[in-house]
Amino acid sequence: MKFQFESLADFLAMSGHGPYVWASYAITFAALIFLILSPVLQQKALIKQQQKMRKLSQASPVKE
Repeated sequence: MKFQFESLADFLAMSGHGPYVWASYAITFAALIFLILSPVLQQKALIKQQQKMRKLSQASPVKE
């Protein structure tokens, strides 16, 4: 079996295209991680805010 690249350094360099390829992979994975984590963190913040508002409303009832 013959591999396309002679060494790991050749694989990472990809005939001069390596920086572009690896940068595109890094940007894609960073975007995917952000898209996964962002809603989770926003949900936690919303739940925390709702709990705080519930505590405030229970501590001092509104007088009409």
